Amino acid sequence: MTQHVSPPRDGTGKAAPVDGPPAWRVQLGRADVRTLTLLGVLAALVLIGGITQPDSFLDTRNLQLVLTQASVIGVVTVGMTFVIISGGIDLSVGAIVALASVWATTVATQEFGFAGILFTAIVVGVGCGLVNGVLIAFGQMVPFIATLAMLASARGLALQITDGRTQVVTVPSVLDLGERDSYILGIPPLVLVFAAVTVIGWLVLNRTTFGRRTVAVGGNAEAARLAGIDVRRQRLYLYLLSGLCCGIAAFLLIVLAGSGQNTNGNLYELDAIAAAIIGGTLLTGGRGTIVGSVLGVLIFTTITNIFALNNLQTDVQQIAKGAIIVAAVLVQRRTASTH
Repeated sequence: MTQHVSPPRDGTGKAAPVDGPPAWRVQLGRADVRTLTLLGVLAALVLIGGITQPDSFLDTRNLQLVLTQASVIGVVTVGMTFVIISGGIDLSVGAIVALASVWATTVATQEFGFAGILFTAIVVGVGCGLVNGVLIAFGQMVPFIATLAMLASARGLALQITDGRTQVVTVPSVLDLGERDSYILGIPPLVLVFAAVTVIGWLVLNRTTFGRRTVAVGGNAEAARLAGIDVRRQRLYLYLLSGLCCGIAAFLLIVLAGSGQNTNGNLYELDAIAAAIIGGTLLTGGRGTIVGSVLGVLIFTTITNIFALNNLQTDVQQIAKGAIIVAAVLVQRRTASTH
């Protein structure tokens, strides 16, 4: 006599699904595939650089330079990733970096030394993020329009402050951070700051209520509102976060360049968006990873370095970046349609 075995039941008394892995495991699997793919691309680029310019590319100083250059745009990209996951966009990050860098390097600001420069850069970045957040969250402006207006305004104000001149930093404690004597175990301080921002960003996105709310707002803002999430406040916080990252990046750029210029941060918005996209962040919102975005930054920075070492023209480099962006978007669409 055959004994009938009832299917397992959940807490509601309904039969629990027995076929297929749980949703979280599927999502984790997709993330692992994307991460491994990006690591493969980065490894291929390192191999190409090592083959084409073995003496220059694999030199310790050059690798330190790549990581240092990646640090500035990388910090901006972490903030941009949060904004895009929420379904928004920030076209003003490059202009905010420029404004923060020139405001923090005026003669009056430099009189307050290291702390004055750092404080001013962060305050200006957060202030611009606050304006963006208020216009978008409470003024009901489209993020594209609001941040585009900030882009124009911040660039104009940066030009007005500098009058087109380069503002040289004369504070030794700031300049010393860019010297090799300040490296910790061979790692530049700027890279350590980037690593810290990355780790904190990952923890916030994946281990806090703030991160879960960000994903929820990006996935379905109305459903998030009905679930009790204050969508407007969340969006305000996200643009404040983006502004904070821009302020930190501005200070890193001041250390790296030893000056403040109104042309700083040129096209940072495009590089940050591109890095987030190839890292797996959906432009429509609701999904994204900090690790993927950071790998995207490293890929673009490595490409730039390889092109520079091989004396290839900038226009070819831009074409290559454009092709990578298009390929990444097509892969995203294909992945979305198959799942």
